[in-house]
Amino acid sequence: MKLVIAIVQKEDSNNLQKALVKNNFRATKLATSGGFLSQGNTTFLVGCEDEQVDDILKVIKQESRAREEIATPHMVSTGYEITQPLKITVGGATCFVVPVDKFKRF
Repeated sequence: MKLVIAIVQKEDSNNLQKALVKNNFRATKLATSGGFLSQGNTTFLVGCEDEQVDDILKVIKQESRAREEIATPHMVSTGYEITQPLKITVGGATCFVVPVDKFKRF
């Protein structure tokens, strides 16, 4: 068994949720936020058999879009305040696949 942990931008979460259901994958959806930009994300937890991992990752890749945005991070470095707007790429998906020793559904 494996646990796929997928962190996606909140704009992609509804489409991903629908695609997972359409492909008969059960998932738990959690509202989360990123550290650098403090923007909303959604984290999906998907338990699956080892042979399903590639199919799940394919669905996640198809439904998670990268996009460019202008962001103004607020950082203080060596006494100087940095508030310069930056062009950054956000979105896409960050996925972790971890082994599961035991799984129970009650």
